[in-house]
Amino acid sequence: MYPLIRLITTSVKSIRSEKLDVFDVSETTFRARPWDMDMFMEVNNGRLLTLYDLGRFDLGIRIGLISILKKNKWGLVVAGSSTRYRRRVRMFDKVTMRTQVIGLDDKWIYIAQSIWVKGQPTSSALLRTGVTAKGKVIPTAEVATAFGPGEWKTEMPAWVQAWIDADAGRDWPPQP
Repeated sequence: MYPLIRLITTSVKSIRSEKLDVFDVSETTFRARPWDMDMFMEVNNGRLLTLYDLGRFDLGIRIGLISILKKNKWGLVVAGSSTRYRRRVRMFDKVTMRTQVIGLDDKWIYIAQSIWVKGQPTSSALLRTGVTAKGKVIPTAEVATAFGPGEWKTEMPAWVQAWIDADAGRDWPPQP
């Protein structure tokens, strides 16, 4: 089940929080709850991906993206992701999630996210995301124009570019 209560509380906190620039780091905190756990009493990997959704939603509100989406009747899409899990998140751990736009190309916006417990990283995710209208991805230049004046970084970190290049070499349709 989607964490609707967390979505609502995240939204309210985000609206009340300090506004951010597009490339700032957003931080959100929450506690791992019993309904997040798997049979090994740690946060389920699928639930972590859902919680990462909430971090992107927080960033979207705080940078003004959600308002722009509503105004233009645009949507969002995740077109690829890579997640690295390194430490367990246990029940009732206080979690800090960091979310940041780290680069973009003509079509996609790349977002890095990480989850931390007691100052230690537990997982990280890299996502290829886009803004959509009528089922098509909108060029990032159009999205930047909607934000108004300001400088948009276009230099991609080397590790992100390596991921983009590797992903481009994957078979599609997939085998098997």
